[in-house]
Amino acid sequence: MKSINFTLLGDESLAKDFGKKGTTTDITIYDKKESGVLRTWTIPTSFPDKIQSLFQAINMGEYVIFHVTKLDKFTGEQIIALDVLGKKQGILSHSFDVDKNTLLSMIKGTVVEQYKLVEPENLKKEIDLLEPISKDGPTAIVIDHCFDVKGVGTVILGKITQGTLKVYANLKLLPKGSDVVVKSIQMHDDSVEDAVSPARVGLAVKGVGPDDVQRGDVLCMPDKMLISQEIEIDYIQSKFFKDKVAENQMFLVSIGLQIRPVKIISLNPMKLSLGKSTVYEKGDVCVILKPESASIRIVGSGKIIK
Repeated sequence: MKSINFTLLGDESLAKDFGKKGTTTDITIYDKKESGVLRTWTIPTSFPDKIQSLFQAINMGEYVIFHVTKLDKFTGEQIIALDVLGKKQGILSHSFDVDKNTLLSMIKGTVVEQYKLVEPENLKKEIDLLEPISKDGPTAIVIDHCFDVKGVGTVILGKITQGTLKVYANLKLLPKGSDVVVKSIQMHDDSVEDAVSPARVGLAVKGVGPDDVQRGDVLCMPDKMLISQEIEIDYIQSKFFKDKVAENQMFLVSIGLQIRPVKIISLNPMKLSLGKSTVYEKGDVCVILKPESASIRIVGSGKIIK
């Protein structure tokens, strides 16, 4: 079964036209199986109150559907977030009361400028034309939810970011390092023997409990990922964040689906001390956030060097 994952920004009400509501926490996931294709849409439910869910939702999709209903600072934050994460694949639309020229001015010079601009009534047609974006290599699953199901045990929800997953696979839960056996795989409530990137899956597993698993943890083969409490990034400060950044300041960082408290160790090079062990690959984007900021909450970003 083919799988395509979308991030839906700007207007959550559109999701009910695309699929059925599923998991709901600080992010909400809709899905639909149609003509042999399983599509999911992830929405940052707690945004704009909490910027953390915005970055997590964006990281869960290969494509972005951005329907703009107002031109305010939160629309600006979404544009900046998409740009720093390099999300180039997307569709842009807007409501009738949004001035098109002002919107085009806001996205100029960002990845959103590359999105296909369509009328709202044509969104579903354009979505149906998009093809899956898969990635070969050693199996890796990024986890977004985990809970206990009576009679089943620990169930993990996540996306296969790379490779193929088979029933009875033996994997490592990182950064914790626990051994995990995949007892069963479900896609859209159907049991399957295997699933291929970028499928979103539900897994019954053995070896860990819900308290052992956090959002952003990765199930993968040993030595697939790096684990550290200290990283170095090729930092670029956002031109919209006007405050000075100094050593020993505390912020939050977003790395994939992981949110970590962070302390700046040095500015040049930019070295960060993370509050707990974090799993990543070189080249992953690290975004520094200041959730309590009254203006822009995105401080800056950079790819992880080491």
